[in-house]
Amino acid sequence: MELEVLKITGESTGRKVELNDNIYGIEPNDHCIYLDVKLILANQRQGTHKAKTRSEISGSTKKLIRQKGTGGARRGDINSPVLRGGGRVFGPVPRDYGFKLNKKVRRLARKSALSYKMKDAELVVLEDFTFDSIKTKKMIEVLNNLKVNGMRTLFLFPETDMNVVLSARNIQKIKIELARNLNTYDILKAKKIFILESSLKHIDEILG
Repeated sequence: MELEVLKITGESTGRKVELNDNIYGIEPNDHCIYLDVKLILANQRQGTHKAKTRSEISGSTKKLIRQKGTGGARRGDINSPVLRGGGRVFGPVPRDYGFKLNKKVRRLARKSALSYKMKDAELVVLEDFTFDSIKTKKMIEVLNNLKVNGMRTLFLFPETDMNVVLSARNIQKIKIELARNLNTYDILKAKKIFILESSLKHIDEILG
């Protein structure tokens, strides 16, 4: 399939690029997308939650009441989970929420997400550009020209361009990412994806 290449002014360059049908034109697999997004969000969790058990509570170990005959629940020391201020039973402990997911599944998930964006006409190929200096005003001008200002937008660059990254840093809903770090969650979250022309070969190498 072919896609028109746009300038940062929003005008057409008069050129078209050939996109890989095996990446941008497949039948999307929703379950692979679900698994990959689940993994990405799981890896973002710190997993540092912790509650104290009865052995970690500071308090006397003296048995408060006799075992039988009181009519109440049996309990030992003041750290018993039965009492207010006591330890917690089966409370959260630090853990890693990540899980294993095959590379082929993750690759298929990214292809599926890109195919969805292609079907919805939310994927645009942009001519390579850079800024001579760090100016947020320049980035806002680009967004206005492309009619995406205020919209959640993802730009995929072939290499890190600090002038562009720092120019977009204070603008909400804009993300500048390297093409080789593309992930399913970012693709789905963005309402518009701009792939720089030079980034296409990087995506082909990773997903092709």
